[in-house]
Amino acid sequence: MTETVRRPTRQQAAVLAALDEVQEFMSAQQLHSRLREQGASVGLATVYRTLTALAADDEVDVLRTDEGESVYRRCASEDHHHHLVCRACGRAVEVDGPAVEDWAARVSAAHGFRDVRHTLEIFGTCDRC
Repeated sequence: MTETVRRPTRQQAAVLAALDEVQEFMSAQQLHSRLREQGASVGLATVYRTLTALAADDEVDVLRTDEGESVYRRCASEDHHHHLVCRACGRAVEVDGPAVEDWAARVSAAHGFRDVRHTLEIFGTCDRC
């Protein structure tokens, strides 16, 4: 069975382009505001749908803030990685975590789990702040 590749709509392309312009994680509302300031006519619902689809396709990383809000970022690395995120300015640094990967594999196997996925985000204040 062949996979159908769909071209993104104009609005979806605008969301992707806006994500490519920033390095920090952004909420759907922040991204929507940014797009509107740039003159794009993209609805907030479209931004939410696009971000949800991109996250499901592993094209963007998503994490939850301390307030429970989902924020999104298009990462440089396509490999599995983790993030250090500054609470003050939103700066995010991609990091590998081999010790975390080993620990997750051992704990999962010890409890009979397979096909395991995990995320790890570390929040703090960066050296610039």
